[in-house]
Amino acid sequence: MRFASLGSGSEGNGLVVEAGVSRVLVDCGFGLRDAAVRLQRLGLEPASISAILVTHEHADHVGGVPAFAARHRIPVWLTFGTMQVVGERFAGLDAVYGFDSHDSFSVGDLRVQPFPVPHDAREPVQFVLDDGANRVGVLTDIGCSTPYVEASLSGCDALVLECNHDTGMLADSDYPHALKQRIAGRYGHLCNDAAAALLAAIDTSRLKHVVAAHLSQQNNTARRARAALASALDCAPDWIGVADQASGFDWRML
Repeated sequence: MRFASLGSGSEGNGLVVEAGVSRVLVDCGFGLRDAAVRLQRLGLEPASISAILVTHEHADHVGGVPAFAARHRIPVWLTFGTMQVVGERFAGLDAVYGFDSHDSFSVGDLRVQPFPVPHDAREPVQFVLDDGANRVGVLTDIGCSTPYVEASLSGCDALVLECNHDTGMLADSDYPHALKQRIAGRYGHLCNDAAAALLAAIDTSRLKHVVAAHLSQQNNTARRARAALASALDCAPDWIGVADQASGFDWRML
């Protein structure tokens, strides 16, 4: 089992998880040509994607999905709530599947367990993906943790975890007050300290990889995100990976 990122941030997101002959793309916020270039960087052709899993309807996650899925004839999975918001964009596709935010399903060799998260969208989810031996947890675009989120992520072998902003940097930024409130609110995005607290609350005994993701380019730094997560795990900061907007991160193996 392995996973890699096409890019992570407010300008577009995409994460590839592969097991056996199955390969899923979690979100695609990139245009057709850009997504293809980012996949090629990982040694992948667009047509090799088995399915696209959508977390929610915001453009940086779903914006590129309809065109990419249509061009390469890739099935798309999204919650019924997300489908209500953006379903018309997928009207011409043959393989679009709705699911409830608590219902697991399989894509070939990968089992997909969605779980609901607090975020300002219709029915947003994040995912744990496993191949029967290893589990990769994905958690971005969440305003605050919940016991259900923590139970879902406990015991994962790898985590891609939102560290959107540093609280002080966001407070001192030139963002409008309303935007600051949205980002820092219960349905916004995780700050570094909240991400660290979540890590400290779950079972991390199997963790082999932790990658900080969805970092704000204006209100966070890789150094601050690494330091926060490292403090929760009592590890060296350079053990923590970082997914950036331009290049995501390269393949990590389990």
